[in-house]
Amino acid sequence: MTELLAPAGNIEALKAAVSNGADAVYLGMQKFGARAYSANFDLESLKEATAYAHLRNVKIYVTMNTIVFEDELEDMRKQLAKLNEIGVDGVIVQDLAVFDYMVRNFADMEVHCSTQMGIDDLEGTLLFKELQAKRVVLARETPIEKVKEIKKIAKIPLEIFVHGALCVSYSGNCIMSGLIGYRSGNRGRCVGSCRKPYELIDRTTGNSLGKSYILSTKDLNTIDYIDDLKEIDSLKIEGRMKEPAYVANVVSKYRLALDCKASAEDKENLNKTFNRTYTKGYLFHEDVKDITNIQKPNNFGYEIGKITKSYKGMYEITLSRVLNQNDMIRIDHDNEDVNLSVVKLYDREGNLINKADHVCYIKIKEQLSMGDIVYKTKDYLYYKELESGLDKEFRRFDLNLKVYAYPNSHLVIDAEGLGCHYLYESDETLGEAMNHPTTKDQVVKQLSRLNDTIFTLGSVDFEEYHAFIPAKLLNSARREIVQSLYASKLCNQKKRTKEAEPKEKIAFIPKQPYLTATVTTKEQYDACLRAGIKEVYFDNIIRRNQNSYEEKEGELLIGGYGGIYQYRQTNPFVTDYSFNVVNSVSCYELHRLGAKRVTLSYELNKTQIRELIDAYYKENEGYPALEMIVYGRAPLMFTKYCPLKKLDQCGICKTKSYQIEDEYGKFPVISHDDCTTTILNGKILNLLDEMPLLEGIESFRLNFTIESAEEVFKVSSDAIGKLSGVLDRTLFNQETDTRGHFNQKII
Repeated sequence: MTELLAPAGNIEALKAAVSNGADAVYLGMQKFGARAYSANFDLESLKEATAYAHLRNVKIYVTMNTIVFEDELEDMRKQLAKLNEIGVDGVIVQDLAVFDYMVRNFADMEVHCSTQMGIDDLEGTLLFKELQAKRVVLARETPIEKVKEIKKIAKIPLEIFVHGALCVSYSGNCIMSGLIGYRSGNRGRCVGSCRKPYELIDRTTGNSLGKSYILSTKDLNTIDYIDDLKEIDSLKIEGRMKEPAYVANVVSKYRLALDCKASAEDKENLNKTFNRTYTKGYLFHEDVKDITNIQKPNNFGYEIGKITKSYKGMYEITLSRVLNQNDMIRIDHDNEDVNLSVVKLYDREGNLINKADHVCYIKIKEQLSMGDIVYKTKDYLYYKELESGLDKEFRRFDLNLKVYAYPNSHLVIDAEGLGCHYLYESDETLGEAMNHPTTKDQVVKQLSRLNDTIFTLGSVDFEEYHAFIPAKLLNSARREIVQSLYASKLCNQKKRTKEAEPKEKIAFIPKQPYLTATVTTKEQYDACLRAGIKEVYFDNIIRRNQNSYEEKEGELLIGGYGGIYQYRQTNPFVTDYSFNVVNSVSCYELHRLGAKRVTLSYELNKTQIRELIDAYYKENEGYPALEMIVYGRAPLMFTKYCPLKKLDQCGICKTKSYQIEDEYGKFPVISHDDCTTTILNGKILNLLDEMPLLEGIESFRLNFTIESAEEVFKVSSDAIGKLSGVLDRTLFNQETDTRGHFNQKII
């Protein structure tokens, strides 16, 4: 059966999800979850949430899908042990250190590969099946046909996002928030850089193509494709930072759709809670130019009418949909929003009304124009309806009873419910009723008072033997039976652990540090070789996403898990920064998979690098083989979206270059041959001066993107001089360069 998986940022949202038909709920703790700004759960509230869900046969998955620094590994392990004690069903992870610890230590708590891992292919899925993952959450960019193919061949449960906010970048492959604002998306603290306005600039002419929310995606909505989606194991709704009413609305509509009961009105009602307008997403082949809403990055609402007249100090709204008193509306005036709560609504004569469906009038001080479009952003009555059912019981479970009542004996009730049995026996003995023995109807009446439970009364077996059963006794019995069955249900949760097997030690002999380089053009490649760099990544780069895995010769730079699976038997390889390696365990795991060198994350500082190396040495009695990027414009995000196509500039990238700008900087845009896009940091990461001071790094990499061949040659030559000790002048330019996270820890 297809699982409907709902988000919960707090206990109220969790109850809203369960009450509206979710089969499972995913949620985060105070640490290690990719939504740090949500309220989230502590251990006590998680116990409550898990008990509430499990009694109703709903599963609980906890997100621990951030990268984990070396000094956090012990806390990570302790948290996982607590989750297992509580009995959560699974944990969603990104970091290989978390993945490895789960697989090695827990027998029943499932490990799920987060979409933060960027798995969008069969090869990556097969790798994690081999590594004992129980589920893979595919990247949102994976088309439905490919999802089905992966499911058919890999034969491992798959999870996909079907509704809610979209990242414009491949998840886990965006470091824009972290590098610019020191709040990392890979740490759950994304500041939403893609939701800000940017100006798109033609770098070849200096001309502006306008300022807009050019990177802000619409929200995903696939409810019209539910028949296709039913073939997938788990359908995931995004929204751990959303209010309970939002969760209730979306979960209820997808529940109806999965049960073949959704009407056109039900689907339309999805507009009545937060949305940025909708897209069917890459899942169902949305044109990349239609994946974003560049007008507005937050709640868009839905159109209900237009300003048609100014009349006696009021503005007339001609309505296409009903407007109620206390609704919230947004009026688009000259591309600026006028937002208000409709506390007072008038008819043409100026009389207060509480509802209008054709024409109404409002009084506001802001100036409006005829033709301004009016959007409803909150339907007051609809929200009241949603909120009234946030903790209702979506389904109840049969409570079947066999009642044995004999005079001068104890009352005995054999109860069955939730797959459990309980045998109740009263302390007191029953008396004999000479005239009015307790009837079956009277027994049923008392035992059916189950409205404050998850039960409904099923079968009741009872024969009258002239016993008198006090109503008070039946009520007490009912309460004890319910609580005992609850306890039995919750005690049945398996929480087994495993004894982790010792690991083979993997260590490398330290080498004299040397330089490598990544380039994007043949001219840059030649310039690197001319300067004396012997290892240059150019046509041997296997990036993280959107790969076809052609046959290659020689050493490769691999950016994603699918690449490791495909080439580990045929090619020596180095893993790229996109594996987000920030601790010794994930470094070890990549070496175990065959990596000859592991590139460190951009999101490490110098202290954390030292801690990683020391911890690796202590565990393995030797050093890792590390590569570190020390120069170049960092790739802030890699996306399937093309901002140029959005502005009808498709193909122009072949002859011109572009960048986006805001008040903080300029960010070059690289358009790839397959129409994917990389957005670069305008500031150049420059740690060349620090290279001689960094011990334990085998190779230092220069990352060249938009530099000319002359610039590449000069930087490469200077870097060689600096590393060898020949050059003693500083290579850091205060105007153009940044040291990134090297001297400062991200949060």
